[in-house]
Formats: sequence, structure tokens, C-alpha cells
Amino acid sequence: MLKVIGVRFKKAGKIYYFAPQELNINKFDYVIVETARGIEFGQCVVGVKGIDEEEIISPLKNVLRVADKSDIEKHKENKAKESEALRICEQKILEHKLDMKLIDVEYTFDNNKVIFYFTADGRVDFRELVKDLATIFKTRIELRQIGVRDEAKMIGGLGPCGRPLCCSTFLGDFASVSIKMAKEQNLSLNPTKISGICGRLMCCLNYEQSTYEDIRKRLPKVGSIVDTPDGNGEVIQNNIVKENVKVRLKRGEEEILEIYKIEEVDLIEGSYEDIVDEKDVRLEIENPEDKKLIKQLIKEK
Repeated sequence: MLKVIGVRFKKAGKIYYFAPQELNINKFDYVIVETARGIEFGQCVVGVKGIDEEEIISPLKNVLRVADKSDIEKHKENKAKESEALRICEQKILEHKLDMKLIDVEYTFDNNKVIFYFTADGRVDFRELVKDLATIFKTRIELRQIGVRDEAKMIGGLGPCGRPLCCSTFLGDFASVSIKMAKEQNLSLNPTKISGICGRLMCCLNYEQSTYEDIRKRLPKVGSIVDTPDGNGEVIQNNIVKENVKVRLKRGEEEILEIYKIEEVDLIEGSYEDIVDEKDVRLEIENPEDKKLIKQLIKEK
């Protein structure tokens, strides 16, 4: 077992493990750590704990020290310089007529590198831009292209639900999300209804997916024959959220409809809902524009 602490460098950023050595580090303390990018300033969000060596992907870096007042002041100075660096870089992008959108700027703690994050539709030749920026800032320059989900995470905003974006407030990593999840949760396949402001599938589709999967394994499909407390009947409708089925029964010459909890019925003939095939999802979309958008969403995992 290795002793580690979890450090986060940005709000809602990914948590990285570091070796605390013999330092007395408490949760929420600010720390100075050694990373592949150089010396960085972060916050301990996971206190000292033991972890198996197999869970460590790369060589474990050390915590250099607990941040003191001077370290915190230096970090604040770096954050203050970022807005000016953003303005300068935007101006240089216009001068070089580059088809790219600048999103964020980040100084490493030791000022050994300035990282500029941008989005672009394709590859961008920014060699001359890097030369100009290196001349101005007199340090190493890195331009890093990011995706639209990372852009939303960095900028923030309000989601369709009216709350701040999950990715910018508490999600450390982006979970894999597929179009099948929307179908399995009986949501509208209208791209505008299931996409976040980044234009990709909403991360929250993943939150209750395991619950929906479990229910669907026990939910008879429409058309199946089931045994109920009132006799055999045909399922004509099911409700995943309420976990019940509507069954058509015969009483003499009369047909009646009854609703039962899925625990009250047993499958005689037919099948359970189970998982959705993506082919079925595509077949139900008729609008050409929606087809195009859904195709893009399907590619985005």
C-alpha cells in the first residue's frame, strides 16, 4: 500500500495522486507539487490514504511542501496575469488571421510555461504565433487544442435545467454517454432536447442509467403475454419510471385494462425490454437535419 493524497489544480478538475512524504497535510490545504509540466500549485481534496500500487498509472510524484503565504500570493499574481495574457494572445491571433478560438490561459506556478487553450475546426499552423508569444512573455509557450466539452467545462454557464453546468462545478472527468441512453430512458430523440450547451449529449444522461438498465431487464415488452393476479393478458404499455405495465385482460366477452407493478407479473411469451440497439434508434428518426445531428451525437461517446 502506498500513502497518497488527492490534489486538484482547478475547480471540478481531475484529481491526481501525489506522495505526501513525511509532510503533515490536511484536506483542503494548498500544496506545491512536482508534475510533468513543472512545479504546480494545487489543493488537497483527498486526505492521506492508502492505495494499491496497481491503481497508480504513472510514477508517483512528490508533494514538495505545504503552500505558505508567499506561495498563495504568487499563485494569485499568476491568476491576475492570465487575463492580460489572454488579451495579448487574442490580438496576435487576429494579426495572424488564424481560424481558432482562444478559450483560456494558464501559467504554471514557477512561470516556466504559459499554456493557451483553444478550439478549432481543424488543424491550425500556429508556429509564427508561438514565436511572437515567446518573444512577448519570454518563457515556454504551449498551445493546446481542446474539444467542445472541455470548452464548456472551462467557460461554465447554465444548462437546460437552469443550474450551473455539472462539468464546471463538480464533474472531475467526462463519463461516456451514448445515444442509446436517451432511448432507454424514453426521452425525446430531438437533438436540442438531449444535448448540452456544448452541442454534445448531456452528461446527466449517465446519472441514472444503471437504474434504467436494471428496470428494463425486468420490464416485459409491449405485445408480450404475462401472467397477472387476474389471469393471463397482453402488455399494451409499460412505464419505466413508475415500474409498471398496462395489461389487456379478457373477462368473459369483455376486455379490460389493468395496471400492475412489474413484480406482480410473470413473462409467459415474448421478451423483456433489455438494452436498445443503436440501429433501432436511427430508424425512428425521419427529419434529415435531426438525422445529421443524431449521427454526430452517436459518434460522441
